[in-house]
Amino acid sequence: MKIIDAHNHPDYHGHNFERVIENMDRNGIDKAWLLSWEAPPDEFDPNTIYATAYPIDNGCPTPFRICWEYKQKAPDRFVLGYAPDPRRPDALQKLRTAVNLYNVQICGEVKLRMMYDNPDAVEMFRLCGEMGLPVTLHFDNAGAQRTGVEFPRRSWWYGGDIDTLERILKLCPETKFLGHAPGFWCHISNDDLGAIIAYPKGQVVPGGRIERLLDRYDNLYCDCSAGSCLTALTRDPEYTKKLILAHPDRFLFARDYFDNRLYNFIESLGLPDDVRELFYHGNSERIVPAVKEVRV
Repeated sequence: MKIIDAHNHPDYHGHNFERVIENMDRNGIDKAWLLSWEAPPDEFDPNTIYATAYPIDNGCPTPFRICWEYKQKAPDRFVLGYAPDPRRPDALQKLRTAVNLYNVQICGEVKLRMMYDNPDAVEMFRLCGEMGLPVTLHFDNAGAQRTGVEFPRRSWWYGGDIDTLERILKLCPETKFLGHAPGFWCHISNDDLGAIIAYPKGQVVPGGRIERLLDRYDNLYCDCSAGSCLTALTRDPEYTKKLILAHPDRFLFARDYFDNRLYNFIESLGLPDDVRELFYHGNSERIVPAVKEVRV
């Protein structure tokens, strides 16, 4: 079965180009979305920054330049993502240029210490809707990411909270958003554990915010990458299966790493073949069709 990894990065967790290709081949990954991460230096979490190229690149954690280099070497294996910081005055111009010159097809990864529903961000997200770009959003809750020190940050929060996401879904109905990271996936359960615990465990309480948002907004999708998602999905496999079957067109296989644990878990659920096809590649292909060119 064809598999698309809908969230990964170049020069990440010790994987250069050759190691990424070898890993994709070994794990049966046909294509991967390669996402940039562009943010001001004082917004980098030091606990994660050293998994990226930043220590030697000294620009931003994952420059688009590296994504483009991978794409040039293996054009059939990668789909390009790029997300400028919408607070910068040149953000919209940079995004249009990335689409028109480099065929960028995803706006991501957006991982910034700002509320994602601020006016500059909303303007950029609406442009993404016009161009047909889905947007990958990283959320971390402040209370769950306390550092215990004053410097450099008391907490490493990103994006706001689940209410911020709902406001974006309302403000940008023509734009497809992918929820990602601990501040999103903790809401698989209808409890408040995610406000203070980054990776809550235990039986899922049905009726969580993810379930309710999927019911209410057809522009929300679930980026199933990283430990945050795997922890959430494995809390209650029976509930996870019901949730995916209720919304088979909204979940995307993704890794944000280089292991195969998500694949092994999904295979254990006994999902119908048509749902597995959607999960592994169909949904990714559907939300990343040919992007509309816009005037620079």
